[in-house]
Amino acid sequence: MDDRALNILLVEDDQVDVMNVKRAFDRNRITNPLFIAGDGIEALSMLRSGKVPTGRRIILLDLNMPRMNGIEFLRELRSDPALALTPVVVLTTSNDERDKIDAYNLNVAGFLLKPVTFVSFVEVMAALNKYWTLVEFP
Repeated sequence: MDDRALNILLVEDDQVDVMNVKRAFDRNRITNPLFIAGDGIEALSMLRSGKVPTGRRIILLDLNMPRMNGIEFLRELRSDPALALTPVVVLTTSNDERDKIDAYNLNVAGFLLKPVTFVSFVEVMAALNKYWTLVEFP
């Protein structure tokens, strides 16, 4: 595997949105490994167990999920010394100002609203791909 490959963990409970992310990756020829967790509890388990490789990884996080929502997940992630520095980009339908403030207070790398159309979704994924190919990770 390419040592510059970025391991992406998508934390998303909506299967249509998971499918849209996969299709947008295909459309943009994004070949980074993509791991899927249905909620924050599953995501933490995957991260802690090593199912998602520890090197060069980023999390795409929905906020509105069952069992453990995105803000609760971020609090747990940031309190774990082994996971605290993992970059997170919120990708959500929530346009709530409190969610934005809470997310940025928990050091997210970005807060993006899920686009309504698939064409716009593809554009957002292309922009994210450009971002993570340019950014240096610790």
